[in-house]
Amino acid sequence: MIEARLSDTNSLRSPVMSALRGTTADEEVPVQVCAFTDDGRLAAGLIGYAWGRWLHVELLWVAEGLRGGGLGSHLVHRAEELARTEHGCLHSRVETWDFQAPGFYLKLGYRLIGTVPDYPPGCTDHLLVKALS
Repeated sequence: MIEARLSDTNSLRSPVMSALRGTTADEEVPVQVCAFTDDGRLAAGLIGYAWGRWLHVELLWVAEGLRGGGLGSHLVHRAEELARTEHGCLHSRVETWDFQAPGFYLKLGYRLIGTVPDYPPGCTDHLLVKALS
């Protein structure tokens, strides 16, 4: 109920949100990509969703022994392509902590647009975005 009321309020206050409402871009659509080893074990996976013509990358994991070989880059590129071609996404966004992968996403063309220090205390959260053209 609260979500619906907030959506109504947002639509009244923002012409952009009003125009988005009720379109396919207003639906959160899962975007998931996985890779498996030759014997069928999970090697890597990306979980995200498309909303508002943006890809939101929520989780990316690559098995320890497979990191640094391009598998993570492949999954991100594949998710970006699916989001662009199947869901009309124009941009992508991801949050990652300082000890995770900000450098990885920068190498893939993402731009750092914000940080939240001490989230949680002792860590820094990074917000990165990329145009999907």
